[in-house]
Amino acid sequence: MRRLPIPDDVTGMEVDKSVRQELNSLPKTLADDVARNLVMVARLLDEDPETAYGHAKVALRLASRVGAVREAAGFAAYATGRYQEALAEFRAARRMTGAQHLWPIMADCERGMGRPERAMEMAGADEVQKLDKAGQVEMRIVAAGARRDLGQPDAAVVTLQSPELASNSVQPWTARLRYAYADALLEVGREADAREWFAKALEADHDGATDASDRLAELDGVEFTDALDEDAVDDDVLGEGSYGDDADGHPQPEPVSPDELVDAADDDLPLVEDDERPVVVDDEALVDEEPVVDDDRPVVVDDREVEDERPADEPRND
Repeated sequence: MRRLPIPDDVTGMEVDKSVRQELNSLPKTLADDVARNLVMVARLLDEDPETAYGHAKVALRLASRVGAVREAAGFAAYATGRYQEALAEFRAARRMTGAQHLWPIMADCERGMGRPERAMEMAGADEVQKLDKAGQVEMRIVAAGARRDLGQPDAAVVTLQSPELASNSVQPWTARLRYAYADALLEVGREADAREWFAKALEADHDGATDASDRLAELDGVEFTDALDEDAVDDDVLGEGSYGDDADGHPQPEPVSPDELVDAADDDLPLVEDDERPVVVDDEALVDEEPVVDDDRPVVVDDREVEDERPADEPRND
């Protein structure tokens, strides 16, 4: 079995207490080995999902009967777009541990496999009622995505309208919910409302979980230039007459390098007068609804409800 390198500072003790308890059924050396690979999965899942997936496969081969290992393998497969494999691992983990929190991501795997109808069925299942608030919000987001997959963007907007969306309270899921709502509004052509909700998402996104700032900049027509990219400093920045013709079409001398100045002095050649040198501009100088919703509204929206839906007024701040 091919092992992947693991930094010496990773001991395996970094895993959650509940995971460590599950690993106690293994011999200590094996448990430590599995734990270290699980730590690497968590570390690399966002920045290098393929390597995280590799560590998950190692842990899976070592301890396939541990629920936490199956769950980690599911998340690694999901992060790399292996939705069928992820769904199988999540189902296995759920059977082993009885965990309910995997239901929304299992539904999203169905979406990833091109089965939004199945995701909608899961959104209306009894299991949703067993989820905590965060899980129910996540289920709404998945259900809205399934509506959009089915070509029902207006239904997606209505699906996301909820007391959690209308609340001014900031929770760990607030940024994602507001972002999903803004994105749904943008798809139905409500650009002004979308911009407002992207701004609200950014306000709640303390951990950078979304790219709300980029979406706002895109809506505002703002373009970013890499300050370290030398190619970005072109004629548009330097000006029309830089190192060529001036604004009146008169030729301008090229800047003289220090070596050329030395050579010129040695050869008694005339130097370019200071007032004839082109002006180089310093780059830094140039840069100077809340929907009124019923608390008992279900996650799954009836299509007839959508047809009668009028554009929602701006949400009130509770």
